[in-house]
Amino acid sequence: MKRSQINTAIRKMEELASKHGFLLPLFCNWHPKEWLSKDHTYDEIRETKLGWDVTDYGMGKFDEVGFTLITIRNGILNHPEYNKPYAEKLLMLEDGQYSPMHFHWYKMEDIINRGGGTVLIKVYNSTPSEAFADTPVTVLMDGRRFVVPAGTEVRLTPGDSITIPPYLYHDFKVEPGTGAVLLGEVSMCNDDANDNRFYEELGRFPKIEEDETPYRLLCNEYPPATEGGK
Repeated sequence: MKRSQINTAIRKMEELASKHGFLLPLFCNWHPKEWLSKDHTYDEIRETKLGWDVTDYGMGKFDEVGFTLITIRNGILNHPEYNKPYAEKLLMLEDGQYSPMHFHWYKMEDIINRGGGTVLIKVYNSTPSEAFADTPVTVLMDGRRFVVPAGTEVRLTPGDSITIPPYLYHDFKVEPGTGAVLLGEVSMCNDDANDNRFYEELGRFPKIEEDETPYRLLCNEYPPATEGGK
């Protein structure tokens, strides 16, 4: 991805969050130079990868396949200091974008439409060999439990939410013409390195072409802690 694409995506998500009244943590607003003064008191941000994340999944087609998101809080399983058993994210999916089919071996999550357009989430159970199962899917939406055929697109309008258990394949796209969607995610600990099973092999963090100065640092770009910073 080009850095200019990443900068533009972050600015768009800041505007969308503001439009829908979602205030971001202070660390989301730090300029890259501010990170140079941050000492070890901010290690939780670094080590649990809180903050901005923009990905094209290695496809090089961000306008078609990609996501912009913020990890707001997170834990690390069995870690002596970062032992929160939960995580929270805020995500933006633009009209025309797609987030590919995947499941999590460990994480259960709720996906909430916080505002904007309508998001469509296609669901499949996984077989023991991690293929798509041709079996009915039990859907949990805001206290309602119902069953849909494999491959159904579940529709989330603003305010709606869905529970995604482990081993449930799901993807995301915006219902055409409804506009960018601001999504919330409330889940168990998030571990992108070990708990994402994409149906097709994909990248996670993009290789960046530095065509302009970073507006914000991504969660995998923070500099080491300084001594005596603040």
